[in-house]
Amino acid sequence: MLSKTLAAGTWLCIFIVAFASHPVQPQKPPKHKMPAELKAASCCKEVKELKAQVANLSSMLSELGKKQESDWVSVVMQVMELESTSKRMESRLTDAESKFSEMNSQIDIMQLQAAQTVTQTSADAIYDCSSLYQKNYHISGVYKLPPNDFLGSPEMEVFCDMKTSGGGWTIIQRRKSGLVSFYQDWKQYKQGFGSIRGDFWLGNENIHRLTRQPTRLRVEMEDWEGNLRYAEYSHFVLSNELNSYRLFLGNYSGNVGNDALLYHNNTAFSTKDKDNDNCLDKCALLRKGGYWYNCCTDSNLNGVYYRLGEHKEHLDGITWYGWHGANYSLKRVEMKIRPEGFKP
Repeated sequence: MLSKTLAAGTWLCIFIVAFASHPVQPQKPPKHKMPAELKAASCCKEVKELKAQVANLSSMLSELGKKQESDWVSVVMQVMELESTSKRMESRLTDAESKFSEMNSQIDIMQLQAAQTVTQTSADAIYDCSSLYQKNYHISGVYKLPPNDFLGSPEMEVFCDMKTSGGGWTIIQRRKSGLVSFYQDWKQYKQGFGSIRGDFWLGNENIHRLTRQPTRLRVEMEDWEGNLRYAEYSHFVLSNELNSYRLFLGNYSGNVGNDALLYHNNTAFSTKDKDNDNCLDKCALLRKGGYWYNCCTDSNLNGVYYRLGEHKEHLDGITWYGWHGANYSLKRVEMKIRPEGFKP
C-alpha cells in the first residue's frame, strides 16, 4: 500500500515539473490594421497614380512643344513664300496696268509719231506730257516722245499722269516697290535708270531739257498707314551738267505740313562718286542716294526703300522731315512736272 502511494506521488511530481518547465502560452488574437495604416496605403496609391499622370502630361507637353516648333517653322516659311509671291504679284500688276494703258493708246501714239515727223514749229511740237494732253491724249500711261530737232530733244519714253490735278504731268521719279536701287553713280543719274512702269529716275539730262521752259513741280507722298500728302512748287528748274544739275525752286504750297525741300534749294546734285554738297561729310554716302544734298538733308526722296517693319529704324530712308521725321521711310513717292502755264 505504501509503495503504491509513493509511486503515485512520484508521477505527480514529474507532471508538475513538466508543466512548470513548459507553461502553456496564451493565444493572441489576430492583429487588425488601424485606420491610419489604411489611409497611408491609400495615399501611396494616389501618389503613384499622380506621378503617372504627371509623366503622361510631361510627355504630352514635350510632344506639343515639338509640334509647335515645327508648326512655327512652317508658318515662317509660308510667310516668306507669301511675301515673295506678293512682290511678284505686285510687279505683275504694275506691268498689267501699264500694258492695259499702253494698249488703249498704242494706235494714237503711232499716229502721233507719224504726225511728228512733219512738225515744223515749237507750237506743234510734242515736248512733254502736257503737249500730249493738249492734243487730247488723256489716258495715263507710258508714251514715247519722238525726237525733235527744233527743241533739241531726243526720243524719250515717259510716264504721263493725265488725271491728277488736271493732268498733263510728266513723272520724273517714282518710288513704290523698292525693286530698283537708287544708290547709283553720277552717270546713272545723268542718263536715268529703273523701269518706267515701276521705280525709276528719268535722268538729270532729260529733266534739265524738260525744265528749260517755266515748269511746276509736284511731289506726292504716301506713308505706311495709307495717308496721302503732296507739295507743289510754282517754279522748278534743273540747271545743266556744267552747273552740277543745281536745283532752283519757287513758292511752296500743299498739305504735307512743312517745306522740307526748301533746305535743298540752290544746291548742286551729289552722288556717291561725285560729292557736291555743302558739308564736310559726304552726304550721298551717308544717305545712300543721289540728291541735292546740302548738309545733309531735310528730305531724301532718293534714299533707301525700307518696307513695313523696317521703315522706322534708319536715317537713310525715303524721308520728308516735316511730315514723319528723319527716321521714317515713306511707302510711295512720285515727283512730276508740267509747264507753269498749263491749263486743262
